[in-house]
Amino acid sequence: MPSKRRSSKRPYGEPHPELDVDRVANATGGRREPGPGGEEYIVVTPRPTDKTYVCPACRQDIPPRTAHLVAWAADGLFGAEEAAAQRRHWHTHCWNTFGRNRG
Repeated sequence: MPSKRRSSKRPYGEPHPELDVDRVANATGGRREPGPGGEEYIVVTPRPTDKTYVCPACRQDIPPRTAHLVAWAADGLFGAEEAAAQRRHWHTHCWNTFGRNRG
């Protein structure tokens, strides 16, 4: 008789573990870099999905399976977990040019 696999789910009633944003960023190949206003952001390249996202810079769709970036403030006013919850998907070109002085 095969042994039963133990569930890895959080037991009922226990609080959620605190999100370790740096661990998530490192596990996904994330890096820290200056954002559009010069503040520090964590930037990762997500795996392709079948979802469509809207780029906050150009307000155009990022079609499914299109290479792009996800960025969130490294030091959010309400903590790292809230900052990660406010992450946004960007076209790579938009991220590299939006809000940056070229001159």
